[in-house]
Amino acid sequence: MHLEQGILFFSTDTAAVLRASEMKSDIILKGTKVDGIYDKDPKKNSNAKKISVISYSDYLNKEIKVMDATAISLAKDRSLPIIIFSILKSSNIIDIVSGNGSYSIIKDTK
Repeated sequence: MHLEQGILFFSTDTAAVLRASEMKSDIILKGTKVDGIYDKDPKKNSNAKKISVISYSDYLNKEIKVMDATAISLAKDRSLPIIIFSILKSSNIIDIVSGNGSYSIIKDTK
């Protein structure tokens, strides 16, 4: 296998969750092209509804594709919440850290 092909079932998302776990991080921030998780692709469906909070299990059961299932399963096992936000707005990370901003969160909802 060539290095540029990567390792099967081991994405950058999975690597990020593993690294965050090793560093004993409290949360993972995942920047994307949209400002969170939607029930449909918001770029293709104008009636897509944003999901502000979703459990790891619901994320996996609904087969959402923002992050791969291995990464979500690892985050679930480690109770590591994941914030999904848009990287297209330059102030988003600052907004999220200060308790504002537009994002979705994957976490244990018990």
